[in-house]
Amino acid sequence: MATEEHVPHTMSRMGDVLAGFHAVWEFESDSVLIRYERGIRTPKLFQALGERRVPLSAVEGVTLEPGKRGTVVLRLLPRAGADPLMEAADGQLKEGSDPYRLVLSAERETLAEYYADELKGLLTESGPADRHLVAAPEAPLHFKAYDGKASFDGTAVQFRWSWTGASSAKWKAGDQSFSVADLSGVEWRSPEVFEGHLRLIRRSADSTAAVQADQDPAALVFGLGYGPVHESLPFAAAVLAAVRTRGPVPAVPAPSRRDPADIAERIRHLGELHQAGLVTDEEFSSKKAELLAEL
Repeated sequence: MATEEHVPHTMSRMGDVLAGFHAVWEFESDSVLIRYERGIRTPKLFQALGERRVPLSAVEGVTLEPGKRGTVVLRLLPRAGADPLMEAADGQLKEGSDPYRLVLSAERETLAEYYADELKGLLTESGPADRHLVAAPEAPLHFKAYDGKASFDGTAVQFRWSWTGASSAKWKAGDQSFSVADLSGVEWRSPEVFEGHLRLIRRSADSTAAVQADQDPAALVFGLGYGPVHESLPFAAAVLAAVRTRGPVPAVPAPSRRDPADIAERIRHLGELHQAGLVTDEEFSSKKAELLAEL
């Protein structure tokens, strides 16, 4: 590991590393490999990411600024559109959860300044990228929202509604499956703000229609303790990356039969909606038959 007493003369040599709080950066001739630590104080998003290789072609700038409580912060500035995670986050990540920041003690400022200058000398790209250059989190992925569960196998997104949280509109629509080929994008609103949600943007959807997330079968609603950033953001990034690079979509295997107890619970809740006048006789009969067919 390089130290203040022995500063390397060039970054063309493989394997130089710089260790900070919660992460270690390993410098290669054409990329920076970021390895995130695991620990109770490490942001959960970092732990979920594990490690990421950031090609220098995905970076357009480097900054070094004073941090809090005797620290300095070395940060890579990714190009717009180069990283599906940052594209999905759309500026909503809190400073401490920014995966491109490396926080170091102020005593290591000289070394950090050296690497910042070396990196700047290697950067040749700027402006929006025409494709993702940083790999997205790998499928399969899943997370639990307030009104349902989401899963992604790399080719299709599945929404399965929760009988305790889903609106009658979503229950009427039934559980949803969206092929990547039918999507044009993803909208992620952080669970740490009001009305956090994940919405899938369908290619055939009416862009002028303003439907609230709790009424939209193509959206999941977050809430206190649901859809945390470290689960829902990597999920959104993986779906977005698949949409951007979609190719032939293999056939999705037929779903396995559901747990009879789960079906019974869903029918019971459907009956409650029917008694409350939120579901018509025809809708009740149709949906009940649909659920029984899954047994």
